[in-house]
Amino acid sequence: MPLTEAGIYAAALRLIDEDGVEALTMRRLATALDANPMSLYHHVPNKEAVLRGVTRTVGAQFRTVTMEDAPWQERVRLLATDFRTLAHRHPKLMAYAFSHQPDFIQPDDPFWIALTAIVAAAGVPEPEIVEVAALTVAVVLGVLGAELNGSLQQWASLKPPGPDVGEAGPMDAGPGGGEARPEGPDQDRMFRLVMDTLITGLESRLAAGRDGRDVGRR
Repeated sequence: MPLTEAGIYAAALRLIDEDGVEALTMRRLATALDANPMSLYHHVPNKEAVLRGVTRTVGAQFRTVTMEDAPWQERVRLLATDFRTLAHRHPKLMAYAFSHQPDFIQPDDPFWIALTAIVAAAGVPEPEIVEVAALTVAVVLGVLGAELNGSLQQWASLKPPGPDVGEAGPMDAGPGGGEARPEGPDQDRMFRLVMDTLITGLESRLAAGRDGRDVGRR
């Protein structure tokens, strides 16, 4: 079967899903395709080009339910949740893309188009739509990156400052002792929490604007 860019990206994605971005080499990719390594360079100039192509391929898989008649709060929650689902489908690639490809989000991406439409529907003034959308992307991608690379789990498992409550502390299991601390953070709940925080903050800003308070640059 002749080599194609689509076939190269598909094979690269399989290798990345299995062993991570660091394990991907042009030679290993050629072996997976049963091709001469030099023949790959007729289609892609280097590994970085392969990674960008694979990222675009995965990004094109993004789908979200259209809910034009729903409140903007529900729409942005669903959009972010659907994007999170895609990220967890290919965690090794997406963790790399979030941290190494600052142009991961493009103006014609379905995610960006849907997000800016939701921000506009929320009532954000036109000059601020792109800024608010960009900050939303930064927060969502930051949280997802921390989920995918394990940082969020580590941070959420840190003990709060203060004296050690010991074995008889209120978080211990047992009669009258309350429930035991869970084994690890509930990342689904934490993602809902960050979306709640984003939405509440934007609601407050919009309400302040309607009340005539100065919510612009200070």
